[in-house]
Amino acid sequence: MKQEEYDIIIVGTGVAGLYTALSLSEDYRILMITKDSLERSDSYLAQGGVSTLLGPDDYDVYFEDTMKAGRYENNPVSVDTMIKASKDVVEDLIHYGVEFDQSTDGKMEYTREGGHSTYRILHHKDITGKEIVTKLMQVVSKKSNITMIDHMKMIDFIEKDNRCFGIVAKDNKNEYYKYFGKGIFLATGGLGGLFKNSTNFSHITGDSFSLAIRHNIEMENINYIQIHPTVLYSTKQERKFLISESVRGEGAVLLNEDNQRFVDELLPRDIVTEAIRKEMEKYHKEYVYLSMMDIDQEEIMNHFPNIYERCLAEGYDVTKDKIPVTPAQHYLMGGIKTNIYGETSMEGLYAVGETACNGVHGANRLASNSLLESLVFARNAANRFSEKNSTIEIIPINEDRYTNLHDWEEENRKMLLEEIKRRDTDFYDKWCNV
Repeated sequence: MKQEEYDIIIVGTGVAGLYTALSLSEDYRILMITKDSLERSDSYLAQGGVSTLLGPDDYDVYFEDTMKAGRYENNPVSVDTMIKASKDVVEDLIHYGVEFDQSTDGKMEYTREGGHSTYRILHHKDITGKEIVTKLMQVVSKKSNITMIDHMKMIDFIEKDNRCFGIVAKDNKNEYYKYFGKGIFLATGGLGGLFKNSTNFSHITGDSFSLAIRHNIEMENINYIQIHPTVLYSTKQERKFLISESVRGEGAVLLNEDNQRFVDELLPRDIVTEAIRKEMEKYHKEYVYLSMMDIDQEEIMNHFPNIYERCLAEGYDVTKDKIPVTPAQHYLMGGIKTNIYGETSMEGLYAVGETACNGVHGANRLASNSLLESLVFARNAANRFSEKNSTIEIIPINEDRYTNLHDWEEENRKMLLEEIKRRDTDFYDKWCNV
């Protein structure tokens, strides 16, 4: 097993991982790994945008919108931290070259999504995540202190006495590596790959959570899994294409088999999802319909070109046709428990982005808070690590435990699913389908 040493090891190359790397001093030698290609993170898929505080008068409303969507189970300190930092991180993104759509007068153009009381979401057409990930990755790739390796899968944590010293990883040539570092940052996303229907990439299977269970790292609300109400219905066995709720924010409506509206489309996602599920049961259908025909055609082409093209490829012209949509797993509000600085219950181990649960989302995430949350708390975690005087320590590990990797990974998958079932049998029976 090969052995290498870095100051920082970041597992994941989505928004949270990239922004963590950029928020750390260039004096650190940083390794970033991902189990697939560099750009295949769920951040890359994000359509809607980045929520931001419009001004002092918007604070109380934005705070209440976030708390209400989260069923008031949110950590108020985390919500406050995220909202107050929003304008600063948006300015940072712009500094790194991220382009947000502007109105004809040259000002930032805001959209609205379900659960928001007003238009406060910055966006880049309907591919905001792709724009942010692409621009941040361009900056990261030019940093001489950062090494990025794709198709490198984390297998285990290297830890002793509740301190993390590094990770074990395997490349696509079945070579194993021991990576030691002063700080280990988990930015591995969620767990959509465990589900039959998900908007996530299939390789995102909750690896960090399984290892957290193995190593007795504190988890929180791992059963708080968001089902997105509207993905393009398809019988193909592949990642489901999300129809951003920003189309509903711009006037799209949901219709049942009788061509009737049955829900306020701008209610929080969990409420809309449940309403859709009831209509599907009522009519014995696997989908309902989304109509974008009330949206101006020019607005569709300018704001939602990706959605237009994908639906057209599936045989639906959204300017003329209703789109069959159905709910699918989308986002994890829970995860590895952290404070607002990304610190976990294991010394030296940090978690950021969807992998972390700092309580900001509560029981149900408010639309377009995910990219913002990833940015704010990734920077917090990087700053907290920089305040510490950590050192690299090399400790021995039992390499024999990884000889049958298939059994190891299958055990990981079962442990994680059993933990979800233990915490919420009703959700497991209704949605997991595994």
